[in-house]
Amino acid sequence: MKKRDDPATLATALEKKTRAADVVRKSLIYLLLTVWALAVIFPFYWMILTSFKSYSAYSDELVPKFFTLTPTGENYGTAFSAVPLAKYFLNTLLFTVATTLIMLAVSILAAFAFARLEFKGKDLLFTLFLSLMMIPNELVIITNYQTVTNLGMRNTFSGLILPSVASVFYIYLLRENFRQIPDELYKAAKVDGTSDFGYLVKVMLPICSPTVVTITILKVIECWNSYVWPRLITDDQQYFLVSNGIQEIREHGFGRENIPAMMAAVVVISVPLIILFLVFHKKIMEGVSRGGTKG
Repeated sequence: MKKRDDPATLATALEKKTRAADVVRKSLIYLLLTVWALAVIFPFYWMILTSFKSYSAYSDELVPKFFTLTPTGENYGTAFSAVPLAKYFLNTLLFTVATTLIMLAVSILAAFAFARLEFKGKDLLFTLFLSLMMIPNELVIITNYQTVTNLGMRNTFSGLILPSVASVFYIYLLRENFRQIPDELYKAAKVDGTSDFGYLVKVMLPICSPTVVTITILKVIECWNSYVWPRLITDDQQYFLVSNGIQEIREHGFGRENIPAMMAAVVVISVPLIILFLVFHKKIMEGVSRGGTKG
């Protein structure tokens, strides 16, 4: 009769097969992630590479080259000299900082009211408030344009900033985080004589700081990339932002054909956001995960 295999031998063989299957699975996952990462990174690499090619070298390429032996930085000088790119940067910085600060104040106070305060019709009001998320932003642009125009705020920073100071999503995200804080902390703070505003500043904001940092960064990125509204509400070059200043660069700067100079301008505009995300990406992930987790 044939001897039965030893259980220990069978367990070892099964363990080896499981390990081999895990190695194959992980290898496929990393291979797909690598391919995906290269597909995402390649446009940025191509943008930076093109920005360091001279216009003549770029024009002489019948077949695009994935490297250059004669890099030049003249395109970056052209980007700043052909149009007031530094002015666009200053405008964008002012617009971004002002909009983000006002948005934070509005969102934090609104989220605190919906999360902690008790008033009649709070749940109904918040439900109606959330329903605004179903309305695409494009549908309210005309209304905002008419309102800003009637108030005489076209070609002003007030007209640029005011329509962007409230966000339903950010208020909702903060409210969910505030609601995760135990009620006992609020009761203890009230016993100690802490006001609602003091409790918000001293307790809630420090606990929910990852989410606050997250929405701050996301709002900065949103403002920096803003295109449609600034393009619609401003036709004075003094108020152009970097995003809609790109069109001005193409039309009245160095022309549509000078792609290397255009890529240099795009690199200059993109680098601050890339650095911001690389520095704070862990905070962004932490804040988003906290927003979707009940404590």
